[in-house]
Amino acid sequence: MSYFISPIGPGDRRALEQVDRLLEHEGIQRDKNLDYICGMYDDDYQLVATGSCFGSTLRCFAVDHGHQGEGLLNEIITHLMAVQADRGNVRLFLYTKPDAAKFFGDLGFYEIARVPDKLVFMENRKDGFQSYLSSLAKTARPDGVSAAVVMNANPFTLGHQYLAETAAAACDTLHLFVVSEDLSLVPASVRKMLVQKGVAHLPNVALHDCGPYMISSATFPSYFLKDQKTVVEAQARLDLAIFLRIAAALHITARFVGEEPFSEATGIYNRVMEATLPASGVACRVIPRKTGDGQTPISASAARLALKQNDLNAFRRMVPESTFAWFSSPEALPVLRRIQQAENVWHH
Repeated sequence: MSYFISPIGPGDRRALEQVDRLLEHEGIQRDKNLDYICGMYDDDYQLVATGSCFGSTLRCFAVDHGHQGEGLLNEIITHLMAVQADRGNVRLFLYTKPDAAKFFGDLGFYEIARVPDKLVFMENRKDGFQSYLSSLAKTARPDGVSAAVVMNANPFTLGHQYLAETAAAACDTLHLFVVSEDLSLVPASVRKMLVQKGVAHLPNVALHDCGPYMISSATFPSYFLKDQKTVVEAQARLDLAIFLRIAAALHITARFVGEEPFSEATGIYNRVMEATLPASGVACRVIPRKTGDGQTPISASAARLALKQNDLNAFRRMVPESTFAWFSSPEALPVLRRIQQAENVWHH
């Protein structure tokens, strides 16, 4: 029997229903974050395998039980890698269940980190993560106390600044990581620039990109985990496995995080962090949120909501002057338009 692979568009409801049935049969739900889906069909146009992409990741693979052992998944992966090459994405990542890691290893993917019995994070560069660690190690300060903060800063608020100031005052070197994924309403380049301006008065801060390794909920694969709590815990454990490798390269002995009074997901993440880091010799310091007028905790969500509602006075009370100055400039107009047109700006 011969097979062929065909792209599946977002409007092809019949094909997507077939994909959903195949994925569900294999214990997988179709990921909400996909920008390319393909199906492999037999001569009777029956779907026998599927795979998808999102950004530079490969995901949502499944082969019909009746066709396993025929090498179809290998063909799906080869097709997806060709699609990524056409997009200019040569550095690829994937998440898989631990029992499938060897299969992907045979296809040229290398393990970055894993959550036992849950998932494995892999890339197609043998020295990719090690090169990232080596570049970070050039900024390591073996003498004195080194700590870390990781933030998205969407946008950079007085709360982020307070967290950075508190952490910087408690150590000799603060390694501040800014999430690199360009999936927020405020672009990654702008977020990093605003963080840089907002901590310019702190001489002991070393600013870093997270690169593709410290991941966010937007790119984390929730499609083969049971429920939202399991997803959040697995993401936290994977992030922390990666972070501990980074901490070793930079001699980091403490991580500072902001208290999360609003988001259940971030609350779970913080609890996993508090339980995991000290066991590996890294202290976890949870800092209470800085409050604004009326003792309301400052958040990036509240700042975005103020921008969406064009309430610049409220926005100004929540952000450093450098953040307000940029959002008041003509350069910010496309970002302001994106925020004001967004259906929901209150997310974490």
